[in-house]
Amino acid sequence: MIDIKAHINNIALHHTIFDLPFAYIGALMASGGHPGVMTIVWITVAITTARAASLAIDNLADLKYDSQQPRMAYRAMVAGHISKREALIFIALCFVLLIFAVLQLPPICIYLLPIAALPCVIYPFTKRFTGYCHVFLGIAIAMAPAGGWVAAGGEVISFQLLVLCIGVIFWMAGFDGMYGAQDRKFDMEHGLHSLATEHGAKNAFGIARNYHLFAFFAFLCAGILVHIAWPYYIGVVIAGLVLIYQHRILKWNDFRYLNQRYFMRNGLVSIALFLFTWASYLVA
Repeated sequence: MIDIKAHINNIALHHTIFDLPFAYIGALMASGGHPGVMTIVWITVAITTARAASLAIDNLADLKYDSQQPRMAYRAMVAGHISKREALIFIALCFVLLIFAVLQLPPICIYLLPIAALPCVIYPFTKRFTGYCHVFLGIAIAMAPAGGWVAAGGEVISFQLLVLCIGVIFWMAGFDGMYGAQDRKFDMEHGLHSLATEHGAKNAFGIARNYHLFAFFAFLCAGILVHIAWPYYIGVVIAGLVLIYQHRILKWNDFRYLNQRYFMRNGLVSIALFLFTWASYLVA
């Protein structure tokens, strides 16, 4: 019998707050605030299944490492609640649903799907060879606003979209780089790479701070470039304050607060930006 709860645990379904809001932002900006109900529905299905497949691939690829990492003992595959075969079947089903959802969107979307899916597939393996694996994760997450933008009729080649995606890339790379710093010793012992293994935990936090500063200005510029109304900038300010708060409470040599609560608190950035993007078109 399929253990639905275990699969939800395996793909960390709640982590969709990191990409789904940005997919909606992309759709809203591309369509001038009117992407269409069914467009939003199929974007939701596409992003959710793409992320589910990506997380399942990540957990499958890292299983031999996670099994030796006490911090990962709660994960469904590590605990033996999901077999490798079940994970592969789940990944295949997610891709089928993803393709079906994308086929309901403008034809350009299905042609671009392989390009959009590629970062999601290769990211889990980048920690084997580069300390900038966090940037690859950011690129994978940035496919959400790009997908939402194109699905809602936006031009594929767009400077505005590029700036938005850059913001997402460095926002994600920054907080993932900080979160991964707690595993520096384990990663070095097992030949894995991160900002912390390449530059030390202290410098990794410094690099993450610069990433987040860059992300803040990218979000600000994205709003200016699409000529969005004033509420959007309230969201940008809230996002900036969340990032400042995170950097104030976290220390490179004290990981007590570097937990799932920290991880989920970063979701306030995407939620705030989405809600105030939506509000911007409501008042326009």
